[in-house]
Amino acid sequence: MKKHNFYAGPSILSQYTIKNTADAVLDFAGTGLSLLEISHRSKEFSAVMDEARALVKELLDVPTGYDVVYLGGGASLQFCMVPFNLLKKKAAYLETGTWAGNAIKEAKLFGEVDVVASSKEANFTYIPKGYTVPKDVDYFHITTNNTIFGTEIRQDPDVAVPLVADMSSDIFSRPIDVSKYDIIYAGAQKNIAPAGVTLIIVREGALGQVERAIPTMLDYRTHIKKGSMFNTPPCLPVFAALQTLKYYKELGGVKVLEKMDKEKAALLYDEIDRNKLFKGTAVAEDRSIMNVCFVMNEEYKELEEEFIKFATEQGMVGIKGHRSVGGFRASLYNALPKSSVEALISTMQEFERKH
Repeated sequence: MKKHNFYAGPSILSQYTIKNTADAVLDFAGTGLSLLEISHRSKEFSAVMDEARALVKELLDVPTGYDVVYLGGGASLQFCMVPFNLLKKKAAYLETGTWAGNAIKEAKLFGEVDVVASSKEANFTYIPKGYTVPKDVDYFHITTNNTIFGTEIRQDPDVAVPLVADMSSDIFSRPIDVSKYDIIYAGAQKNIAPAGVTLIIVREGALGQVERAIPTMLDYRTHIKKGSMFNTPPCLPVFAALQTLKYYKELGGVKVLEKMDKEKAALLYDEIDRNKLFKGTAVAEDRSIMNVCFVMNEEYKELEEEFIKFATEQGMVGIKGHRSVGGFRASLYNALPKSSVEALISTMQEFERKH
């Protein structure tokens, strides 16, 4: 039976990425060596890293004055690396979910943190609006997509201070005006590659402003200067990221991906709103197109486990919601085909007919 992969992360990757990476594990670039055993200093792997950086710049239209780096540690390391490099006295954060909360916790180790708004009181079912970002902060940090709660910021905010964004779960799902940001970071395990590498886009002029000593490994300038090769990079995830970026370019770029993603999400949300058994958890205007969170309507709550079992039998994988929300979560990352969304919708309709 065909499996439909709705895991929130690590998540589905394109067959293009999986096949090319698997081939390189057996024989990398005709060297007769595996990608797993090649020197990162070899000319073949240096070419991979150079192209992986260049394609990010091309696909996201990154302006001059910005660098692309690939680092280990996931977005969770960036929660402390950002304030280590940027926070002098005070930073502003928008609290929209678990990962935003974790970023706030780390930033407090380096200075004052002004949480300008939070949707915690409503279990993060919406994105706060109408807040004011103080003019005296060193930067303003947002988390663009909230995997656990299914909300998303789908436009680049206009603020009068440096802007930082964690785009781990929705990067490459829409065009971005990179010039509005000082740092954009993204753990790879959603729309880029297997876990183990983090993509960072950083404005060079933003660095070197803090007085504190920064450990070598945690200083962005170290990695910019060494072309992401200061220490041994995670070679396999970087290679896989390059395959994904090539695939995105072949498809026609980020605008094409956005159109596909919006279409998939609209199909599923329409079914959730129509189906008598289900309801969405996020407010309509803030619904994520990457992570669709929904629950059983109150009168059908007792059917939750039965639906999970039924959907699993139909080949749906990873649709159980996060424990913070319960219910169900279907992650519709770039690599997920529309046919998988249609299969999930058919499953929901079939289950509705049974009840």
